[in-house]
Amino acid sequence: MAQETGTTARIYRGMRPEQRKADRRARLVEAALELFTTAGYHGTRIEQLCTHAGVSTRNFYEEFANKEALLLSLHNDINAVALHHVVGALRTLPEAADAPARIGTLLDVFMADITADPRRPRLAYVEAVGVSPAMERQHQRWVAEWTTLIEGEATRAARRGQAPDRDYHLIATALVGAVTGLLREWQAAERPLPAAEVTAAMRHLMVAAITTP
Repeated sequence: MAQETGTTARIYRGMRPEQRKADRRARLVEAALELFTTAGYHGTRIEQLCTHAGVSTRNFYEEFANKEALLLSLHNDINAVALHHVVGALRTLPEAADAPARIGTLLDVFMADITADPRRPRLAYVEAVGVSPAMERQHQRWVAEWTTLIEGEATRAARRGQAPDRDYHLIATALVGAVTGLLREWQAAERPLPAAEVTAAMRHLMVAAITTP
């Protein structure tokens, strides 16, 4: 009975301590996504984040060392979730899928994920840029991750005779930059084009860059 009482005492508003901790962290991340992309990263104070998330500053520092740590976490999550979805989709394709099908899937899944919430490309490609050396190192790490993925698909296509046999590293790097730049412009437009049109244009460019001799 004493054990049950202790367990009950640890439950508050239907959530255990670990659930409350996860909930506070999720609310802080959502508050950061909103405020960093409206007021701007530099224009947002920790107190504002806490008010928006409905948590105390003590709760904030239990989750993040500072505002930069929250930005780094959010930026990393945006990229990691997108990469997870893309890799998962590529694994479901039949072995016989050709280069345009695989490249198209890679791009379609990535663009669907990143454009589902226009705040994501703004955070990743505008607000996070140049914030700090740590942020720049993380940005470059993700550029390298996406470059490796695209380079791998190009090399796979070349092995199957569906693309020229050449070094694709610079082409893959350029394609990552093209996607980044396009998304930066897309989210900043007063009247953004439908995401499907942007995706189609990028798919055409990526397939041509990899498969054209």
